[in-house]
Amino acid sequence: MAQKRENIEINYLTRDFDSIKNDLIEHARRYYPDSFRDFTDAGFGALMVDAVSYIGDILSFYLDYQANESFLLTATEYINILKHAQTVGYRHVGPRATFGPVALYIMVPSNDSNTGPDLSYVPTLKAGSSFMSGFNSSFTLLSDVDFSDPTNDIVVATTSAITGVPIRYAIKAYGQVVSGDLQVEEFPVGDFMKFRRLGISNPNVTEIISVIDTEGREYFEVDHLSQNTIYIPITNTDQTTSTQAPTIVKPFIVPRRYIVRKAGDSFATTTSIIFGYGSDSQLSSPSLVEARDVVLDLHSKTYVTDKAMDPTILIKGDKFGVGPSNTTLTVTYRVNTAFNSNAAANAISQVQVADLEFKNKNLLNNQTMSDVINSLEVNNEEPIQGNVTPPTANELRMLLMGTQAAQNRAVTAEDYKTLILTMPEKFGGVHRCSVVQDVDSNLRNVNVYVINQGLDRTLEPTNSILKENIKTWINTKRMINDSVDILDAKVVNLGIKFSAIIELGVNKTVVINRILERMRNYFFSNLDIGESFSITDMYSLINNTAGVIDATFVDVYQKTGTGYSSTVFNVKNYTTSDGRFVKAPKNVIFEIKYLDTDIEGTVR
Repeated sequence: MAQKRENIEINYLTRDFDSIKNDLIEHARRYYPDSFRDFTDAGFGALMVDAVSYIGDILSFYLDYQANESFLLTATEYINILKHAQTVGYRHVGPRATFGPVALYIMVPSNDSNTGPDLSYVPTLKAGSSFMSGFNSSFTLLSDVDFSDPTNDIVVATTSAITGVPIRYAIKAYGQVVSGDLQVEEFPVGDFMKFRRLGISNPNVTEIISVIDTEGREYFEVDHLSQNTIYIPITNTDQTTSTQAPTIVKPFIVPRRYIVRKAGDSFATTTSIIFGYGSDSQLSSPSLVEARDVVLDLHSKTYVTDKAMDPTILIKGDKFGVGPSNTTLTVTYRVNTAFNSNAAANAISQVQVADLEFKNKNLLNNQTMSDVINSLEVNNEEPIQGNVTPPTANELRMLLMGTQAAQNRAVTAEDYKTLILTMPEKFGGVHRCSVVQDVDSNLRNVNVYVINQGLDRTLEPTNSILKENIKTWINTKRMINDSVDILDAKVVNLGIKFSAIIELGVNKTVVINRILERMRNYFFSNLDIGESFSITDMYSLINNTAGVIDATFVDVYQKTGTGYSSTVFNVKNYTTSDGRFVKAPKNVIFEIKYLDTDIEGTVR
């Protein structure tokens, strides 16, 4: 009978393969000296020890990995960082819609007196008309464009070769477009299910437009399922106040509601619609209510006790909304037709669908109307923007921390920055953002500097539509005594020249290509607005390249001329005395615009 052993010493600090193996061999020699003596590498015992050490090493790795991924600061997997985001209220954005103005042109016949265009042939271009850029990105008109508006530009287009009398007039008007096409997907829904989740098949969804079941009942999107009220505008019929307040905001109870959740990054994003688990028996409250009638649950009392009240919860219930069952849901959503839906200036030139509406159509000549319709042209005089490079894992981690601190309101500069960078995808987005207190203002004026990316990833000013979206979004979150100005950040294009000493016998071309490739990867993601340029990092990058002995010099200078920014900037004046950094003013962003030509170097 084997002797019972107590108080066996086990080293719990061994984590790697070799340490575990050595401890196992020592354990066998100490406690099994008679039955286990074969410690040669070719023996069966060595195989068993290696197998156990191998398993222990793997388990130790996964234990460390699991511990790291359990905390936001140490998590490395993108999907795990997003899971942490749900605990702090961050909503993953995914592909963004892009916005911008377009110029629209039509030609209409002259009136009978040849004094101007025949207004009966001047149409209205209806919202939903679509256009196409040269990169096969589709754009949709957001609102009607009335070509009869007196503020439109009107010029003579063609004249009679004999009399010089105008024959046709060209009218120029402006409209706003958003990227993407509307698509419809149907989901047959069977028996009731709690928190039903529907997955949209298209990965480029930017906005859910509507969700309607077979009976025509609409489901409304909310920020969270416990929110059962939205606010809708109702036309103000009071003539005495309609000029100042054209609409009246009313709370609207939405027992049928859903939330939208996205997962993945901007390269591969899945969109899901999630419903609650209530039933139709819950629908005993009216649709429109007065908040004062239901928020304060007074009963017979003439006072209110001290308790928390949420004015967004206007009906009682713990089912998080009514979930669909035994019906078919029709989901209409907007989807980008290209991976990058940004468009450079003058890129939108094709008319896809033109929905033109004429007044008194039955009284007009069909051929003349057809000529007017066929004359429609479109062009974007400034870039269409809003699609930005997805945040890296580290940038996403910083956004999550900012989201938790902001708590859906803007008080500090970091709050403003976080809210702008996490603006809902249907409003577009900016590539970089910086928030600075205006020291020249006596009031609480905040300057927000923004910059966007073009289709080729180079920096360009943010267009006016996107700035308006940012200001509208911030107005719902800012402090009441803050005033916000949205301004363009100044771009300073830099060039780099370097020299290095390499090891003997190493191919010079191979080494210099390694350095250039590492620098291109380093600058592929732009610096932030107000972020200094680190010359020290360039020395470290070169010295850590295989085959390099030492970097002898790195010269940073401004690139000017055709294709570069016109911002005046003296690099030498902003370089620190020790030559380690080039400081950036708070409204300046540095850019290596052309990675293939703006970085030059020699080795010897």
